[in-house]
Amino acid sequence: MRAVGTPGHQAARWVAAALLAFAGVIGTAGLAHAAAGEKVGTVDTAFQWIGRDHDIIVEAYDDPGVLGVTCYVSRARVGGIKGTLGLAEDRAEASIACRQVGPISIPEPLKKQEEVFSERMSILFKRLRIVRMVDAPRNTLVYLTYSEKLIDGSPQNSVTAVPVDRATAIPLRK
Repeated sequence: MRAVGTPGHQAARWVAAALLAFAGVIGTAGLAHAAAGEKVGTVDTAFQWIGRDHDIIVEAYDDPGVLGVTCYVSRARVGGIKGTLGLAEDRAEASIACRQVGPISIPEPLKKQEEVFSERMSILFKRLRIVRMVDAPRNTLVYLTYSEKLIDGSPQNSVTAVPVDRATAIPLRK
C-alpha cells in the first residue's frame, strides 16, 4: 500500500483524473448549450515570468432564445505554466450582468427554467453554467451563473435580471 502523497500515489491520481477528463470530453461533446463567450477584455491581476498571467476575463454571451439580451460574465483565469497548458483549474467564482442591448423578441416559447450556456473551466469536469429562469408574474428574465464540479459543486453564484416590457409577454412552453 502506498502512502498518500507519495509520487506513485500522485501519479495514480493523475492517471485516474486524466481518464475521467477524457470520458467527460467524450460525454459532453454533444451538449447543445455548450458555447464560448465572445471575449470583451481582460485585466491582469498578477505578473508571471513564465506562462500566462493570472487575469480576469470578461465575456459576452447573447441569449440564443431571447433576441436583444446579452449576458456579460467576468471570471478569474489561473496563470502560470499550468494555466498556459490548460491544466490549471480556474476558480469557481464568476459574476454576471445581463442587459437589454436591443429590442427584445422571443421567437419561440421558453422553458420556465433552462440552461442557456455551459463552458468547460478545467480538464476535470468543472463547468461554468448560466441558467435562464422566467419570473412570469413580474415579466422578468432571471439569469443565474454558477460552476459545477464532478464531486462537489460550488455554492458561489451570481444572479441578474432583465425586466421585459409588459407589452411583450414572455411565452412559456407548456
